[in-house]
Amino acid sequence: MVFVLTVDQWASRSTRDLVPELLNTLNRRPRRTGLLRKFERTAGDEVQGVLSEARATVDVIVHLIRADCWHVGLGIGAVDEPLPRSTRAGSGSAFVNAREAVNRAKSSPHHVNVVGDDPHAAEQVESVLWLMASVLRRRSERGWAVADLLAEGLTRREIGVKLGISQSAVTQRAQAAGFAEEQRGRVLAAELLERGAAA
Repeated sequence: MVFVLTVDQWASRSTRDLVPELLNTLNRRPRRTGLLRKFERTAGDEVQGVLSEARATVDVIVHLIRADCWHVGLGIGAVDEPLPRSTRAGSGSAFVNAREAVNRAKSSPHHVNVVGDDPHAAEQVESVLWLMASVLRRRSERGWAVADLLAEGLTRREIGVKLGISQSAVTQRAQAAGFAEEQRGRVLAAELLERGAAA
């Protein structure tokens, strides 16, 4: 089982093409482990990538939710092997599921949907991602600044010095940003994906 992400830009006819920037971001990161086939433009304003690791998949989805301009479809399932060199040429249930998921995402309240060979497992993952999206879309720029530094491993004291605020202000911003909830959501979503892939 693998994870296929199919991502479609919102209202692309009335906004600039964001695909080149997204491809550069998703494919260049050295920490992007588990990328079986790099993200490619499949058609128009749509991109697709194939991943083998649950945590990496969740990382990409969080990045896309944060950008707040993409419909995100996650397909869980098998792929026909050997995988072709080009993502666009791939086939199998994971690709079919990703296509269905991104179509659903276009009318979904959180623009993120999951379809898998095990519908119950896919629904569980989707539920966690929707809850995370609800938290992340309410996060302010100041909240993101604190959350990003916490994710890098800085202490609250170090963050306070860097941002010129008190440690208590750092804690307040982290709480308002839902940082703890996001971290737990990431772990749970990844665990559910792993279980679903192993089923």
